[in-house]
Amino acid sequence: MSTHGENYLTAERGWRSWITTRDHKRIGVMYLTVILISVLLGGLFALAVRLHLWNPDGLLVSNDVYNRLFTLHGAVMIFLFIIPGIPAAFGNFVLPMMLGARDVAFPRLNLLSFYLYLAGTVFFLAVLVFGGIDTGWTLYPPYSFESGKGLALLLALLGVFIIGFSSILTGVNFIATMHNMRPKGMGFFDMPLFAWGLYATSIIQVIATPVLGITVALGFVEYLFHIGLFMPEYGGDPVLFQHFFWFYSHPAVYIMILPAMGVVSEVVSVFSRKPIFGYRFIAMSSIAIAIIGFLVWGHHMFVSGQSKWASVIFSVLTLLVAIPSAIKVFNWLATMYRGSIRLDTPMVYVLSFLLLFGVGGLTGLFLGSLSTDVPLHDTYFVVAHFHFVMVGSVLSAFMAALHYWWPKMTGRLYDERIGRWTAVMVLLGFLLTFVPQFIMGAEGAPRRYATYPYEWELLSRLSTVGAFVLGSGMFASLINLLQSLRRGGRRAPANPWGAATLEWFTTSPPDPHNFHGLPPLTGPYNFSVLQYIGGETGWVRRDGYNV
Repeated sequence: MSTHGENYLTAERGWRSWITTRDHKRIGVMYLTVILISVLLGGLFALAVRLHLWNPDGLLVSNDVYNRLFTLHGAVMIFLFIIPGIPAAFGNFVLPMMLGARDVAFPRLNLLSFYLYLAGTVFFLAVLVFGGIDTGWTLYPPYSFESGKGLALLLALLGVFIIGFSSILTGVNFIATMHNMRPKGMGFFDMPLFAWGLYATSIIQVIATPVLGITVALGFVEYLFHIGLFMPEYGGDPVLFQHFFWFYSHPAVYIMILPAMGVVSEVVSVFSRKPIFGYRFIAMSSIAIAIIGFLVWGHHMFVSGQSKWASVIFSVLTLLVAIPSAIKVFNWLATMYRGSIRLDTPMVYVLSFLLLFGVGGLTGLFLGSLSTDVPLHDTYFVVAHFHFVMVGSVLSAFMAALHYWWPKMTGRLYDERIGRWTAVMVLLGFLLTFVPQFIMGAEGAPRRYATYPYEWELLSRLSTVGAFVLGSGMFASLINLLQSLRRGGRRAPANPWGAATLEWFTTSPPDPHNFHGLPPLTGPYNFSVLQYIGGETGWVRRDGYNV
């Protein structure tokens, strides 16, 4: 039983209280810690790859080691960071508070989800001990399932399989929480848009992730027992694996981006001091993206030999995704129009998101269209497009969320000036890394090669310099946040940004039970109920509700 004045960080002490906790906030913090370590690991692999490509003939490692480096970079960043990053860390931390709830619907299941994610991460790290894998993160057969790949491949498959279960359980928990734990008076269209993003994501997690689990299990059986599913030499079909893989992995793109879009909706509104424009259109476009996302997997297989009519249909369906995506972007821009925009760190990251997602979305049109996809297939153009959408956009939103909710999570304020400059540094580093790769790809430079012709030396070196600028910006951001935790650091008020969603109407850090009494509901984007007091008080409600 907590006493008044305690928070979720201090109510219980000792490592046992953390590893056995059922508090969604502590579980969110534990997810965040593992995810940040994964980002660091995946980033180091990326820097090693870029450093090797400084010279056209390769600088650092053998071709075999290079293959292992880019495979582990892709697998770690996708399965350990981009997919779980925002929903597992920030979704766990803020969703129940956004709904005025005490916790998620199934707290024990939530802790189990975390330990499954942790176990999957350990298996991925064990891959390093057993020599790594060189198959690319897609694990395409027949190369990936050739005999002699060793224990590392089985560990990687097992890691993906276990993490998939974690993702499914988290999705079930979030759906049950939003259906059953909203307070009286809060309808679905009264929820914050971040919750809508999590809802659409959870639907995809629950429906699509089992397909990945089945595919991985079948791959496991194929590798060990040669039953003839995916390997031509045993009578199998490698294209079947591609169908299974992309039926999950393309919707997984939206598992990555929909929570990021939810973060953008929250930050844009708060830092423009305007209610979100087109709330229902943004909410329903999340559902539309989730539904259409199940119908477009075949656009990854235009050159796999599938029928031309199948390719035409998948191409048309792929271009349809642009409509709900554009609805979101136009509504965010309309929210900012004539708003009182404040360029604090979360907003700088969100502006980066809008730029990177815009470029990534527009270049995606070239890859969704049959006539231009075929010549660009497997070139650096695909690498740059993928990174603009999945890494640049999601990373920007992740950093926006980290800086937006950091005062709530820790009770401390970071240095805003350093936060803004490091956000700009991350953006410039990202652009310098991947814009040259667009040019190289348009000129036909193939991806995943350890060496390349001298004519692309300048562009490749610019890309390497950009990667180190990006990495330095990320490292400086993290140091700035950690510095805020030092003794004597500035304490955060309950509501430093002037946000109107419910998580800002409890203390920073929050009470172990989130609220002592549910705040009166006024709507997630109704800023008229707030007034700025300043100093250590921040923003308070005009109706006298006191945290």
